[in-house]
Amino acid sequence: MALMGWSDLIYVGMGLGLGWGSSSLWRRRQKSAPPPVAAPHQPTPQEIQLEEFDALSEQLKQTQLAYQMASEMSQFKGGFLARTSHELRSPLSTMIGTLQLILSDLCDDPAEEREFVEQAHVAALKLVKLIDEIISVAKTEHGTDTMDIEPIQLAKVFDEVDDLTYLQAANRSIRLEILPPDPGIYVLADLPRFRQVLVNLVDTAIAQMDEGSISVSAHCSPESGCVHIWVDDQRSVSAWSESWDLLKHDLVSDASNNSDNSKVSSGMRLLMNQTLLTLMNGKLEVLAVPSESEESNFNRTQCSIPLATL
Repeated sequence: MALMGWSDLIYVGMGLGLGWGSSSLWRRRQKSAPPPVAAPHQPTPQEIQLEEFDALSEQLKQTQLAYQMASEMSQFKGGFLARTSHELRSPLSTMIGTLQLILSDLCDDPAEEREFVEQAHVAALKLVKLIDEIISVAKTEHGTDTMDIEPIQLAKVFDEVDDLTYLQAANRSIRLEILPPDPGIYVLADLPRFRQVLVNLVDTAIAQMDEGSISVSAHCSPESGCVHIWVDDQRSVSAWSESWDLLKHDLVSDASNNSDNSKVSSGMRLLMNQTLLTLMNGKLEVLAVPSESEESNFNRTQCSIPLATL
């Protein structure tokens, strides 16, 4: 065998070097290469059908809930309009009746005529006030007057309610106790309207009582996401039966059958309070109405309002 010259050795060395370099480079690439990515899980037809069924079930529940709420609001609005016409007729009938007596010269003397004029004037003021309240609630419901719903310290609201109602209770010798809630409790509400609702509930109870006591307290319910405000009082059964009927949309058909206009106005105010609370995602309920056979006339109205998480 012939010996290789220097040129042949050089070519052989270059070949060996290239081969070693290529193999080492291949090994480094193999070590640095990322692991193979697993193919994504492809859902089976059964899994796809199950997901579609769950989605349809959820949509059906939401649709049923929306229909139920719409139905309840439709019934409530129907009752609200019927009660509104009932309420407006009462002071208007008083005005017409007293003015007819004056125009028919049925007054005994100028003093009696002046008395009838004063009665008509009071009825007119009551009518204007009622119309203003109805318009305010209607504007809020239709979005003309927007609500500013924000976290509100409940203790602050209770202090304001106490300041606005204690004098009226004292003048009628009613014991009013507004228990201060935990300062850390905040609710989501529109402050002026929420305060208006609570003041109206207390004022209504005071106006329908000759004696007894009223207690206002707050009870936090984190599991339901609400704060329940209890207005406990000792009104008579007759006063409470109207409140119960109103919340069940059972309306009085003839305004002339009710001689106590204050009770009528209280019933209308109760409906407006319920409307305002509904717009604030709250709720108004009559929890305890006594029967005539019960010795105790303890009653409870519950005002629920969403709890604010800070």
